[in-house]
Amino acid sequence: MSKLKALLLTQGMHGMISQVEGLAKALNLNYKHQEIKLKKFWEFIPPSLTPASMSVLKTQFIFDSKVIISCGRKSVIPSLALKKKYKEKVFTIHIQDPKVSIDKFDLIICPDHDSLEGENVIKTTGAIHYLSDKEIIKEKNYLNIDKEEKKIIAFIIGGPNKYYAYSDKEIDFLFNKVKTIFTRDKYKLVIIPSYRTPTEIIKKAFNAFGHDHLVVKEVDKKAYLSALSISDYLVVTCDSTSMISEAAITGKPIYVAQMYPKKNNVRFQKFFFQFKQLSIIKDLTDKIDLWSYDKLDEVNRISPLINEKIKKNGII
Repeated sequence: MSKLKALLLTQGMHGMISQVEGLAKALNLNYKHQEIKLKKFWEFIPPSLTPASMSVLKTQFIFDSKVIISCGRKSVIPSLALKKKYKEKVFTIHIQDPKVSIDKFDLIICPDHDSLEGENVIKTTGAIHYLSDKEIIKEKNYLNIDKEEKKIIAFIIGGPNKYYAYSDKEIDFLFNKVKTIFTRDKYKLVIIPSYRTPTEIIKKAFNAFGHDHLVVKEVDKKAYLSALSISDYLVVTCDSTSMISEAAITGKPIYVAQMYPKKNNVRFQKFFFQFKQLSIIKDLTDKIDLWSYDKLDEVNRISPLINEKIKKNGII
């Protein structure tokens, strides 16, 4: 029996791709990606006020799938348009709050901190993603690091967004704090940039850590996986719930490097509170503890529930 075809709709951002691809893999779907770009006028209009029509897209595409998995504000519109056209012949799944009536989708997958309620809502602890134990273990030796009887710290850096500015002052303070806590005689840092990490911050990281530690100078998924595999502790910047959720698949202690938000970050605070309650994270202070928790693998927990709903809709 051939795999069910799925179309993955995102704005092309790594965090979104990780979520839709992770779900498609867990559901054992034959998937393809489609990056969504809206015509200039509609880029600034909320989904609730945008017509459910393919005419608002910059680029048209061929649709030949049974399942649609979308993530992000812009991907809401083509998903709604395709559902309107094909009705019960397709099964639509949206990840995160779509900012339109949830009844317009067959299923909504969202983290607890989105605070959505409904019969077609499946909640997750943190964000789902595409990382797996198997591929993390596979890349264990990629960085080729001799532990030298030192503890290894994977320091995963995000980038500025609408909540966190990543000012020079904040980054200098954070890097100095990390150097002070994780001294070179006891620890080896592996600094991993993300897709959102500006070039100047990577350069700043190399200047701060490069002589005593390892700084990966470009986005490298294998280096990321290797760091997750070999590290004793993880430090992740506070700007990405996705990166923190990905790190939680390791079951290793995660320190969150907090920065001062430039606007109300209530969703982040809900996320941090929940993960602290589950003993997954602690704020980075000047004290190093050792703790453990059950590995977080939400996408494989919810995939059987989703497959059952797809079957009930007659898609499989």
